Amino acid sequence: MQEKILLVDDEPNVLQAFERNLRKKFEISTAKGGPEGLETMKNSGPYAVVVSDLQMPGMDGIQFLTRVREANPETVRMMLTGNANLDSAIEAVNEGNVFRFMTKPCPPETLEKVIEAGMEQYRLVMAEKELLEQTLKGSVKVLTDIMSLSSPAAFGRATRVRGIMKKLAIMMKVENVWEFELAGMLSQTGCITLPTNVVEKIYRGDPLTALETRMFNAHPKIGYDLISNIPRLRNVADMILYQEKHYNGDGIPMDDVRGEDIPLGARALHVVLNYDTRIWSGKTGREALKDIREKYDYFDPSIIKALEEVVKTEASYKIQSISIWELVTEMVLAEDVRTTGGLLLIAKGQSVTESLKERLHNFAHVGEAPEHVRVLVRIGEPGSAD
Repeated sequence: MQEKILLVDDEPNVLQAFERNLRKKFEISTAKGGPEGLETMKNSGPYAVVVSDLQMPGMDGIQFLTRVREANPETVRMMLTGNANLDSAIEAVNEGNVFRFMTKPCPPETLEKVIEAGMEQYRLVMAEKELLEQTLKGSVKVLTDIMSLSSPAAFGRATRVRGIMKKLAIMMKVENVWEFELAGMLSQTGCITLPTNVVEKIYRGDPLTALETRMFNAHPKIGYDLISNIPRLRNVADMILYQEKHYNGDGIPMDDVRGEDIPLGARALHVVLNYDTRIWSGKTGREALKDIREKYDYFDPSIIKALEEVVKTEASYKIQSISIWELVTEMVLAEDVRTTGGLLLIAKGQSVTESLKERLHNFAHVGEAPEHVRVLVRIGEPGSAD
């Protein structure tokens, strides 16, 4: 798909001249002023390059390009002015992060060359972004695959928590829903260092020995150390580090951070993890929420309120037994799946992945896995917290 160019000027004659000279080589859009330019970007974007006049009534070029930078940081921004003022140029570069600053009148061949340079810059930026995204996806997949195979119970919990975190983030109208969802999915990464029996005790809510407690308390920092090295995941790493921090400042890590200073995602994760523990120990949604509300100094009350709304929208499910050869990805297990010797293969509540299917099939081939498993099948509309 050809990259698009947006030209913004309050003088129609200037726009017409530019469009006439450039349309054979580029896909051009025009806008008469900053507000119209923002609307055009919203409705017809993305644009590779935006060229704006500096002096426009209402919203000048610096204000416009600053807004463009906030909404579309990858777009290459350029400035045209009939008044080459050094202070204006400096402000344009600092505020709008302008790639090129040109003076009027600008010959068509000069503008064409500058736009070509801008297009090349845009391609470099997008290539780097794609590389980062692929690195991010690949790194996350490696971590989750390792967790699913080495600690099925941890992966099962992470899968459940991820789903609730996503719904909670949407309910709270946070800007980066993906960070909340990913924090949920990676929250148990540090638990791959724990013995399987300890992990299962923790998730059932069973009492822990002093040694087991110390091991568990170390897992958020282990997860943080692993995840903070992945590009663009520093916020997610901070959420994971503070997932066991109480709203009143108690808990881990043992520092002075408390209340609103705890990352919002960590406060949400703390509530969701405690809710999940209570649900999987056999309590209903209403009972789990009641327990959490009673520990009012441990949890952010606004998060509890949002979770109550999320729980009200949860759908109803029935349990159905199917052959392990009929399993498809994203199905959710309604029970633990263990080998004939008692080894946990897939935890209750865990979503099926390709690697988990292969693991289960391999054990079945040697007679070490059950032929049938029970899965959750959605049957109804959203219901109550029970």
